[in-house]
Amino acid sequence: MQVQLNDEVAHVAFGEALGEALKGHGRVYLEGDLGAGKTTLTRGILRAYGYQGAVKSPTYTLVEPYELGAQRIYHLDLYRLADPEELEFIGGRDVLADEALCLIEWPSRGQGWLPAPDVRVTLEVDDPGRLVTLTAETSLGERVISELVDKRCNEQLDSGGIRWQ
Repeated sequence: MQVQLNDEVAHVAFGEALGEALKGHGRVYLEGDLGAGKTTLTRGILRAYGYQGAVKSPTYTLVEPYELGAQRIYHLDLYRLADPEELEFIGGRDVLADEALCLIEWPSRGQGWLPAPDVRVTLEVDDPGRLVTLTAETSLGERVISELVDKRCNEQLDSGGIRWQ
């Protein structure tokens, strides 16, 4: 599935729709170059669970936990990871075993250690916006993408800033 997001408002709105479709569970790999919008998409996902604060990438802490009511969300940024085994030292096994939602930036840095994602999100700069490609890698991922398609068909996720491809 591909979606063109023409501006930041569309980027956050699409992230929020993705967050709603995830229903608070799963592993989402966020891939793309620096500045592609991984953290902006994460902000939208967090908004789906009521979070209105600033969201910054946990580049130096590696993981930022969010407790939003009964919902647990972990935002991981593995950009500065030197070795995938470092995930063991920060409690990565516990985070990933939790029934929470895990949003993982730079998952290639954890290759061989990370479990497979439910949804892989690839972001590309496509001026003036971003091109987003979603790929389901599990049955949960298939359900999430199907729900996004249903929202689009029911015009619940249609705006001038989002163009479906």
